[in-house]
Amino acid sequence: MMRADRAIITGITGQDGSYLAELLLAKGYEVHGLVRRSSTFGTQRIDHIYRDAHEAECPLRLHYGDMADGNGLSRLIREIRPTEVYNLAAQSHVRVSFDQPTYTADVTAVGTLRLLEAIRDFQDAAGYQIRFYQASSSEMYGKVVEVPQTETTPFYPRSPYGVAKLYAHWITVNYRESYGLHASCGILFNHESPRRGETFVTRKITRAATRIKLGLQQKLFLGNLDAQRDWGFAGDYVEAMWLMLQQESPDDYVVATDETHSVREFCEKAFGAVGLDYRDHVEIDPRYYRPAEVDLLLGSSSKARRQIGWQPRVSFDALVAMMVESDMELARKEQVLAATCRDAALPFR
Repeated sequence: MMRADRAIITGITGQDGSYLAELLLAKGYEVHGLVRRSSTFGTQRIDHIYRDAHEAECPLRLHYGDMADGNGLSRLIREIRPTEVYNLAAQSHVRVSFDQPTYTADVTAVGTLRLLEAIRDFQDAAGYQIRFYQASSSEMYGKVVEVPQTETTPFYPRSPYGVAKLYAHWITVNYRESYGLHASCGILFNHESPRRGETFVTRKITRAATRIKLGLQQKLFLGNLDAQRDWGFAGDYVEAMWLMLQQESPDDYVVATDETHSVREFCEKAFGAVGLDYRDHVEIDPRYYRPAEVDLLLGSSSKARRQIGWQPRVSFDALVAMMVESDMELARKEQVLAATCRDAALPFR
């Protein structure tokens, strides 16, 4: 009899993967994470899990793997024998997807297919069902045809990333309907946290606001300030992922806060939190405009609230405050390091 609490998380070193790992470990899961081989460590977001418990006692294991390697994915499924698989791995930066469309398609789209095939082959041989979660994206709606966007809203992706996510979404639905996989898709709208990568606009803003406040930076360059997004807290959204896989039947759900805010408003809140006016420090740089812009994303999470009992807990204002507070602490450490380097006549980078 298989344990009912063994999970694989692809993309475990990312923002969502780290929060999901914490959630599953707190629920008693044995968690296995897929990480790409690199010459540098990229596990900063999950290092604290190992600090809290000796590695030999911590039920978290990391495995080298890649979404481009179908054979490797199959081998991991056979060896780990999970009961749940959460596919969070992707080239997830929208602007970068225009510069690397082929790589984005291979990892984000076809990588999902490789993982689904590995699960299907194993299930056929092992005789028990693996529950699968696919991280779909609000970017699939792109040039929106209705507001708000629901599970039945037609998709109109406006980037290679959105197109790749749409393929991954539909191939998951196809495997559910064709092979009876317990496969659910979470159509997640934008979700942020202090662990968000610094190349994403929200984190760029909170990092810049705190660094400018402490004199470590002068200006912040952004693209479209009028773009509107439905922003929530990543820690809330991973709970929705888990809830989807606890349902008797698989399905697809929009996960959102059901309210929208502009990039300009995010700037106003973040800079205001440190006593600054964003208009004195933010400049527009055309390089940050997308070739095809997505102007408005606003989700309706009524189905998720009704059917799986999920709802967001962290408000927009609380999210911005949380990120600013975290980045202010980081900026203060950076300020101390800069002063130490100056005193020692060392170069500071």
